[in-house]
Amino acid sequence: MNTQTKDITLTGLLIALVAAATMLITIPVPATEGFIHAGDGVIFFVSVYFGRRKGALAAGIGSAMADLLLGYTMWIIPTLLVKSLMGYLVGAVAEKGTRNHLGMVDMIGVSLGAVWMACGYLVAGIFIKGSLQVALTGLPWDLVQGFGGVILFVPVALAINKTRFFNQQLH
Repeated sequence: MNTQTKDITLTGLLIALVAAATMLITIPVPATEGFIHAGDGVIFFVSVYFGRRKGALAAGIGSAMADLLLGYTMWIIPTLLVKSLMGYLVGAVAEKGTRNHLGMVDMIGVSLGAVWMACGYLVAGIFIKGSLQVALTGLPWDLVQGFGGVILFVPVALAINKTRFFNQQLH
């Protein structure tokens, strides 16, 4: 199998992984008309370990697919934009960090990603709901989701770092 085919296949699998993790366990949040899920932890993993390009594609397309399949259709486009930029941002910051993927730079990257996601959904919520005050009610829940993803990322990264597979450069 050539390199391009492997790259496309891996990217497709990462997109599916983000979609599945987002849909697997959902906790509805009426204030956001959305849900809390484990998908952000997977997005952080993909972005840190596979880089900004795969992070952006997996985050945006996988999360938008989950919105489509779960019936959150009005959020598909905002999710595609917000999550794609989140994956790209996290991956870009992580590429400046160490190879162990759990250093200070990586943690700053995933934390920035969580904050970006909450702020991006705040802006999207203003447009969708037509009110800053209404959109602000979802901000704390989006922060809980984002930093919940950071918390999920840490044990996954600790476990993955013990494998030989990720000791090689994958970007």
